[in-house]
Formats: sequence, structure tokens, C-alpha cells
Amino acid sequence: MRRRSLLATPLLLHAGEARAEGWPRAMEDGLGRRVEIPASPQRIIGIFASNVEMLASLGLVPRLVGIEAFTRFPPEVVNLPKVGGRLGFSAEAIARLAPDLVVMTPARQAAHLLIAPLSRLGIPCLVVIHGNLPRIFSNIELLARATGSEERAAELLRGLPVRLEAVAARIAGRPPVRVFLEVSSTGRGAYGTPRPDTYTMDILIRAGGVPALPPLPAAGPPQVSGEAILRADPEIYLVAGRPDQAAEVALRPGFAGIAAVRQGRVHVVSRSELLIPGPRAVNGVESVARILHPEAFAA
Repeated sequence: MRRRSLLATPLLLHAGEARAEGWPRAMEDGLGRRVEIPASPQRIIGIFASNVEMLASLGLVPRLVGIEAFTRFPPEVVNLPKVGGRLGFSAEAIARLAPDLVVMTPARQAAHLLIAPLSRLGIPCLVVIHGNLPRIFSNIELLARATGSEERAAELLRGLPVRLEAVAARIAGRPPVRVFLEVSSTGRGAYGTPRPDTYTMDILIRAGGVPALPPLPAAGPPQVSGEAILRADPEIYLVAGRPDQAAEVALRPGFAGIAAVRQGRVHVVSRSELLIPGPRAVNGVESVARILHPEAFAA
């Protein structure tokens, strides 16, 4: 018998699941799309590490059936089938896994490439957009509603804001520290750093920092020159990466004169805590606050 194309085969719902109490559910995703989920999802694909991390925080690792190539956390998911990576994403690969929910962000054209073909198959797609820490929390709530994990989300979201409030209380009244965060280096004198109005910048500000450099423009790569960093003269220099990358900062031409380098205040910070918008972002606030305001945590 001739095999039909996966992209021409609609998903079939189990009638019993569709009639289960509380289902179907309709919600609005980050793009303002109305998404209806017919039954409690049991085969979920999480595209991008942030979405997998949020799903995992809701206890949904056993329901995950696919990820993209750069997801490394939690460790239990790394051997799951891959549905794409740096070069893009495959609707065919997703369809072969027969998911009943796909979660993605717009990054690397994922939403642009996948929503239309997956919608034709009847596969619900939720697009989440992470702007700041409150938005991350609201995305966790959205995924909880989409998967029937409200109790787990309520427990998680009771604790995370309390931890942020504890940091705010520790550093209350202390002047913000002028900080530069390096997230990448081109090797040619340009350095990546977060834009304003992002979750990473929100982490730095909640930790008691203030950007040493003026805000990056909305257009163009999120990079600054070494000359701009020298002029800004940050009090603390953070490197999202490895210790050897932080040690290299002082060896760059002119960087030995930066206040942060002179005072030995170049620090490594966790990429997963600052650059992946999930529950561990709160860990990032706590760890950066200890670097920026050590005296507030001395006790």
C-alpha cells in the first residue's frame, strides 16, 4: 500500500480524551493567536531550551517526545529525537513524532516556518515570547493551562517571586553598580551584550546593576566595540561563559585600565541562568546580586 505524506495526514484525536473534563481548552499565545487544545497533551515537542526548561519545571519531561539540537537541560531530554537546529526546523520530523502540542518561540524563524504546516495537520502550536521575568512567569502559567499542570505551576510560582523579593530586600537602598555583561566575542574587537527590555537586562537590574553603556539601538547586531567599553569604564565586568574567557578580558588592548579589571572585579556568570528565559533566571538574579553587592549577603 502506498504511504501517504505525513504533511497530508491530519491528526486524529482520541474521543475519550477530547471529552475529558476541562477540555478542550482555548488560549491566546504570545503572538495573539487563539489556540485550541482538544485534549490533555501527552506527546509534547519543545523547541528551544527555554521552552523545554519551562515544561520540565512543570513535571512534563515524561511527556516530551522531541527537542531541537541545542537543548541540554534537563539531562534526561538530551537523547530525545531532534526536530531541527541551527539550519532550521523540519515540519516532517515533527509530524513523524505525532505530537499533540508544539511549544516554540519566534527565534530562528521557527514560528514562521512551522505554524502553517502544523496547523494544517491539526497540531496545536503555542508561541511564547519572553520579555522580562514577569513574562517568563506568565508563560509558565500559559503552559500549565495548556497541559493541565496548574497545581505544579502554582507551587513553582509561589516560590520564584518570593526569592526575587528577598533579593530586593537585601539590596534596598544600595546604589546600583555600573556593570557590563559580555555574552559573546567576535574575536575582532566587538562584544555581544543584552539589549534593553530583555529578560537578561531585567536580571541585571533586579540584581542591583545598571548598564554601564548607553542602550543598544533596536536595529543591528547586539554588539558594542572595545572602545565603547573603555569609555564606559564599568565597575564590574561580567562574562557569561568560562573562566578562561574571563581571564582573557584583562589581556585585551587597553582593557587593563578599566576600573573592573584594575579592582579585580571581572566575574564569570552562568549562561544558562542569564541567557535562557526559564525558572533558573531567578538563580541568575541571586548569583549576580551577590557579585554586585557582596556586602549585602555577608551575613
